[in-house]
Amino acid sequence: MKTYLPSPPLQPFIQLYRIIESRDEKVNRVLPDSTPAIAFRFKGQLRYIEGEQPAITLPASVISGLRNTVRLINYQPDTAAIIVQFKVAGAAAFFKTPLHELFGHSVSLDHFVNRQQLTDLEEQLSVAASDAQRVLLLDNFLLAQLRFPKQDELVLHALHQIHAANGDVNMKALATAHFISQDAFEKRFRKVMGTTPKQMASIIRMRAVLQQPPADRNLTRLALDAGYFDQAHFNRSFKQFTGLTPTAFFQAPSFW
Repeated sequence: MKTYLPSPPLQPFIQLYRIIESRDEKVNRVLPDSTPAIAFRFKGQLRYIEGEQPAITLPASVISGLRNTVRLINYQPDTAAIIVQFKVAGAAAFFKTPLHELFGHSVSLDHFVNRQQLTDLEEQLSVAASDAQRVLLLDNFLLAQLRFPKQDELVLHALHQIHAANGDVNMKALATAHFISQDAFEKRFRKVMGTTPKQMASIIRMRAVLQQPPADRNLTRLALDAGYFDQAHFNRSFKQFTGLTPTAFFQAPSFW
């Protein structure tokens, strides 16, 4: 796996590009996160696995919205893709469609971008001589898609407070602190972030849990510290989020 920074004009919105190549078949466990992502496959095949359902072959260019469950991405042999990892609220700068409509879904990017432009990019990525050339192609493509460079400061400030509290925030109090009704706050937040403030807080809370595995394996204390009222509720939420029990996950955490 290799990572690259976007060009300076894109850095307020995009954290990095991640290039993943696989000679052999493998499955990546991708946990819920606080930003959408775009994947451009330039070689091989990618499949999406959900539960016991048959694997679904993904389009060459796909955008994935936020979700509250783990996703398994199957890389077929000799497959490569470049992933656009947005910064918080960064994706909203590129798309007119409210991002909450993507929640829980992975769809072809041609729902949002001109099909011919996308086809041209896909062909150029597949024949590029190096990853550096691919990054340059992607930079130019995304700069052309940049629509709304001014970010919503109210939403960003509220999100900062949710992160600072590791997701343990009262949403009514948060809206009041920003001098806005709870309904108006939730609509504004959902449009920019792709989910409700409450759901975002749940994602941030569980992400915080994963960053501090219990040294003594005291899962009850971990659950209580994270704001869960009982172990059973924590275990259900944890398995939905990671696909594994807490004990199994912390024995060998492997995700991104």
